[in-house]
Amino acid sequence: MNKFDYMEKYGYEQLVYFYDKTTGLKGITCIHDTTLGPALGGTRLWNYASEEEAVLDVLRLARGMTFKAAAAGLNLGGGKTVLIGDATKVKSEAYFRALGRYVQSLNGRYITAEDVNTNTHDMDYVSMETSHVVGLEGKSGNPSPITALGVFHGIRASLKTAFGSDDISKFSFAVQGAGQTGYYLIKKLVEAKAKKIYFSEINPGHIARMNKEHPEVEFVDPDKIYELDVDVFSPCAFGAILNDVTIPKLKAKVVAGSANNALFDEDKHGPMLKERGILYAPDFVINAGGVINVYHELHGYNADRAIRDTEKIYDRLLEIFAIAKEQNTHTQEAAKIFAKNRITTINLMHANYIPR
Repeated sequence: MNKFDYMEKYGYEQLVYFYDKTTGLKGITCIHDTTLGPALGGTRLWNYASEEEAVLDVLRLARGMTFKAAAAGLNLGGGKTVLIGDATKVKSEAYFRALGRYVQSLNGRYITAEDVNTNTHDMDYVSMETSHVVGLEGKSGNPSPITALGVFHGIRASLKTAFGSDDISKFSFAVQGAGQTGYYLIKKLVEAKAKKIYFSEINPGHIARMNKEHPEVEFVDPDKIYELDVDVFSPCAFGAILNDVTIPKLKAKVVAGSANNALFDEDKHGPMLKERGILYAPDFVINAGGVINVYHELHGYNADRAIRDTEKIYDRLLEIFAIAKEQNTHTQEAAKIFAKNRITTINLMHANYIPR
């Protein structure tokens, strides 16, 4: 790919490669947009098949974070870091401290946190070398439970729009992924007495945990999860799973989950869902609970305030669904309109110089 052409097309600011010879750390940090504030985005550790695959992932994820922060009403921009390596082999204190030094070198333009295959313990090591890290133990901690809380309320808003009722007990669900956010989401759905819950998962340990804790939640083969006759399909694993092959299989009338970049091609598959009468809860809006949670860490963490702001995802989605209806567009585009409007408005508001 021509990286400069891609960056120009989608308005990126920086793409930074880094390598540490002592630990073998290899990674890429992307800063998409800092109009609203410093870029925030987690660090994902994955054994990418190629450098090109890693670059495309970090670019897509960073841009998604810009929209997520803007739509969530946060004074943050979007960024992301991907590390290339086998999580079972490369992790160490020195490895993550080396990452912290590269984060520090960006001088506050980028703030990191945990993501796929990194955790609060790893971030503790990062924090030894930089103050530009959130999601630490003793502060906001693991973002998965609060992300799941936001998805839960986003599902309620989606049900209200699609069916006229947000009573979870009236509906059935298929949850793709039960490792972190999906696991906590299923717990919330069980507590709300969902009519029926199915789940798919590839990790045997996560399957065994769910079978032990919630035997009433039925496991299905990952290839079968799309075609279940349920009201809500909730993708809570990796992105790009809504595509030409999977969308025609869907029987659900609502798609609402935590997976980032769930649409393989948002310009094609957002309209495809709309044409099939499926209401899609835009990923960067419904899964914003985690970033809302760590944002509060930057200003003196208070769990009650973080929860209250996460619950606002319900009303935010109702507003976005209304924009989609008014402008006769798909919901992913409506969410981008919502986010871009905020970025533009705040940017113009700052046009006049006022010293602090």
